[in-house]
Amino acid sequence: QVQLVESGGGLVQPGGSLSLSCVASGVNVTNYFMNWYRQSPGKERELVATSGRAGRTTNYLDSVKGRFTISRDHAKNTVYLQMNNLKPEDTAVYLCNAGVFRPEGTYIGRYWGQGTQVNVSS
Repeated sequence: QVQLVESGGGLVQPGGSLSLSCVASGVNVTNYFMNWYRQSPGKERELVATSGRAGRTTNYLDSVKGRFTISRDHAKNTVYLQMNNLKPEDTAVYLCNAGVFRPEGTYIGRYWGQGTQVNVSS
């Protein structure tokens, strides 16, 4: 069975850094769009970063551009999110997602991790 397991979350002060990892098993991440979402209480789930199939493209939420970097290590079947210069508004549960696009362009988030909590506070 497929599993995505996130790690690396924790408590960090504003301006600090964290590196999140998403280790996949039962699926080859090379064949999927890999995404990081975040979810805060009372807010809609927000797409933070996208790594296209085989990592050929990347896209970021405007508010994290220049601070966050999504990357892959296909030999380890792992996706990373390096987060620098963290701000209190980055506080959320960060979730790893693997998905595909249907022929008409609709995105299907096929697999989800359980999430890792990131708290940015003084």
